[in-house]
Amino acid sequence: MTLQNLCDSLELLAPLSLQESYDNSGLLIGHRKKPIQKALVSLDVTEEIMEEALEIRADVIIAHHPLIFKSVKKLTGANSVERIIEIALKNDIAIYAIHTNLDNVFEGVNQVFAQQLDLENLQILVPKPATLKKLITFVPPDHLNDLQNALFEVGAGKIGNYDRCSFVSEGKGSFRALEGSNPFVGEKNQLHHENETRLELVFPAYLQSNIINCLLNNHPYEEPAFDILALENEWTKTGAGMIGTLKNPMDAMDFLRFVKEKMATSCIKHSPLLEKPIHKVALCGGSGSFLIGAAKAARADIFISGDIKYHEFFEAENKLLIVDIGHHESEQLTKQLLVDYLNKKFPNFAVQISRRNTNVVNYL
Repeated sequence: MTLQNLCDSLELLAPLSLQESYDNSGLLIGHRKKPIQKALVSLDVTEEIMEEALEIRADVIIAHHPLIFKSVKKLTGANSVERIIEIALKNDIAIYAIHTNLDNVFEGVNQVFAQQLDLENLQILVPKPATLKKLITFVPPDHLNDLQNALFEVGAGKIGNYDRCSFVSEGKGSFRALEGSNPFVGEKNQLHHENETRLELVFPAYLQSNIINCLLNNHPYEEPAFDILALENEWTKTGAGMIGTLKNPMDAMDFLRFVKEKMATSCIKHSPLLEKPIHKVALCGGSGSFLIGAAKAARADIFISGDIKYHEFFEAENKLLIVDIGHHESEQLTKQLLVDYLNKKFPNFAVQISRRNTNVVNYL
């Protein structure tokens, strides 16, 4: 197994194109052709995590938060980031970050957060717009099924909770094969008309190169005609935050105690309690205060996240309960998510969850 195999698998779970513009996810240190046998999974890359990687002889560290976030202009050991980079390079330890792209996929950070709280009917709180495209192509009717199935297999045709979605219509195409061509039907230098089926499929924008390669490899024509259209539709499987419901509504204070226990947090900050039960729950792992307005608009009874500032608690406006359980605490389940995912993908590859606590915030 190579580092490239690992990168490909992680980017299948959380495509890099879904990270926020300020982020720095992906392979930060390491050569993609490097053979690897063991990975260490952590939320952060600290000097203690690097020591642990050396102790267990890990080839790669997979972290949620990027080690290199700001520009690094020198490697003099003046700060922890520089020292970690030096150790990684000297010991040939690769570092991979899977940050806001994992926040923005349905099966990512927020799903495991919501599942830990036993939420049902999960949906992305703020779906991402303009992340879908449509393929339109034209194929002889006898080759429609083969081409459809090939495109379905590489990810085209998924809409919400449905897959293998497409639209077909019949028509007639025309073309003239010129010198140097090898036409599938028709004669060179003669105008040809052919009954064709118009095939339309929606796909995630990050799959475009795979979709086009699949089309070219499975279409019977030497030069298949096709269009790629950018869509403004929201994609309900990607975006920020998550919202769901409790099977049975709970008293607000009882639910806060439940959250504290399930998320193993030492401290919960919250806005004034409201005289209504908790049923609809919105949440966001990490720093999610930018979603308070969306949680209110979705008529959530409570919004749970980390790093909520004093003045942001006023945004509750007696419409919902705002809860801060801590940044680290709201993302801690991410480590197990990655370990479980990689164990399924690579049963013979050693993946170890870090035993070091990287939470820099302590409570008295």
